[in-house]
Amino acid sequence: MPKSSQQKYKLFYLLKILEKYTDEEHTLTMGQILSELESYGVQAERKSLYDDFEALRYLGYDVIGDDSGRYYAYFLGERKFELAELKMLVDAVCASKFITEKKSQTLIKKLEEFTSDYNAGKLERQVSVADRVKTMNESIYINVDIIHSAIADDNQIRFKYFSYNSKKEVEYRRDGEYYYVSPWALIWSDENYYLIAYDSLDKKIKHFRVDKMKKAAVVDAKRAGKKEFSKIDIKEYAPSTFGMYAGEMVKVKMEFDNSLAGVVIDRFGKDVNIVKTGAKKFVVHENIRVSNQFFGWIFGLGMGAQIIGPQSVVDAMNEELKKRLK
Repeated sequence: MPKSSQQKYKLFYLLKILEKYTDEEHTLTMGQILSELESYGVQAERKSLYDDFEALRYLGYDVIGDDSGRYYAYFLGERKFELAELKMLVDAVCASKFITEKKSQTLIKKLEEFTSDYNAGKLERQVSVADRVKTMNESIYINVDIIHSAIADDNQIRFKYFSYNSKKEVEYRRDGEYYYVSPWALIWSDENYYLIAYDSLDKKIKHFRVDKMKKAAVVDAKRAGKKEFSKIDIKEYAPSTFGMYAGEMVKVKMEFDNSLAGVVIDRFGKDVNIVKTGAKKFVVHENIRVSNQFFGWIFGLGMGAQIIGPQSVVDAMNEELKKRLK
């Protein structure tokens, strides 16, 4: 493209230069800015840049003039994301099991575009994805998009569901037949993404790991199970379901040492009703989907936690402990 035709993009290139090469610790003089513009094939005069800076400020960009150094210089101050916010987002991407290692690196590169090259280097140095446990299913992002579209359009979806065998090979459930379900919600629990859906074949609400779904597609059929889904409180669904394993919903009475208050609040939320039973203990009543994973959680808290009701749940845990002792 001839240089003359680049002039109309001057404001865009100026913003790009400020975003890329400046921040509160790094500035550019007027001469340096003019030099950078020339690298894009743009000729400019100092006087015209003053007007351009004002135009950028009018558009909401925090262009700051700095006279603290030897030469008057400029930098881009406040941005869409502060560096601390970007670091937090990078950590979240790295920690998310459902985001593959390849996609994690791609997302981090995109996040780096919201800061200067100098701060992008700081983000790079804190990245540690390779040693994290990550999903191997790259199609998860497509699955999520398909599910959201189906929910918005009130349609059903189909997909093949799989798990891994001891040889690390994919094994499809139902002999590779498609699952046809009505999607109602997506939730994040225990570091995984789950689809909450109604299975018309079994006539009940089920949940599926989104990263264990393949060949997902929208089906031209209206969703079913609205009545069944309306009985579920999504806010309570994940806290009541340990490891997202299904089980009978029971109001369970549990007693804990005071030292475990933080653990209980982390599990059931800040609205959990804590009732003191003495100087050192408290009781909690919560709706729990009783499963071996729930028993494992209680057992893992040691002598400071115990189930005290109802008796059927106490007996079930005692029976499970007897099996383990054998």
